[in-house]
Amino acid sequence: MTVHLYLSLLPEALIASMLPPEEFGQYYATGHQYKSKGQAMFFELDPTFRSDAFYIDEAVARCIPHADGTPKNSVYVSVYRVLEHVPVKVIGKLYLSTAYGQILALDRKELVKKEEHNLHLYQDLTPVNSLIVSSLGAVDHYHNSVTVAASKFIHFPALCFVELGLGELATNPETGSVNDLPYPLMHHLREALIEIQPKTKTSKLVHRVHSLEFPYRMVKGGFYVGNGNDLAFYGMPSHEELRKNHSTWWRNANSVA
Repeated sequence: MTVHLYLSLLPEALIASMLPPEEFGQYYATGHQYKSKGQAMFFELDPTFRSDAFYIDEAVARCIPHADGTPKNSVYVSVYRVLEHVPVKVIGKLYLSTAYGQILALDRKELVKKEEHNLHLYQDLTPVNSLIVSSLGAVDHYHNSVTVAASKFIHFPALCFVELGLGELATNPETGSVNDLPYPLMHHLREALIEIQPKTKTSKLVHRVHSLEFPYRMVKGGFYVGNGNDLAFYGMPSHEELRKNHSTWWRNANSVA
């Protein structure tokens, strides 16, 4: 049987498995017997990827069927500083699993830097899980505030993050309606947005250790994964496309279990 390599984001981990992506996602989100269910996000990696930072060949050697012939679900290769040792070029599709095991696969899309004038909300997924507001678009946020040209003391060699929607708060943080925004600490979020000054203060930490589970309906644009100068983008389909072509996934995707 084929052995797959997966880079999990919730939590950060490198995993070898005999399960194909759809079956792995269902297993990883719902578990077997005792594991409680929860959202899962993971990338499939090039199965030929090897690095001196990981004992991948040893993990693959342990991926053998059980006595009854069922495949080995998972062998954890590493759970520490994984993303920084994974080149963007070996990262394949991104899989989003609902808490009930339905899977949506996202392909890498062309990364286009846009002129941005609104405020943004970014959820870091790996290796940290901070919630940040910024006046910078995603590309500038990654390069200028987080990794490559970061001027602050705190920065990362690699990062995976997602942009979440702000609704009216993106253009009017002081009096804009929150409508159905699902975020906790809404007053604190609004205050953080008000503090943003594009010329002097481009970002503000909203929550240092934030829950990694959120309704997928709030994803704006898509997901970003970068290592050094390399940044890749995985676009999220529109709500209309999800309702039409992925209805089962969509029905279960927007509630946190």
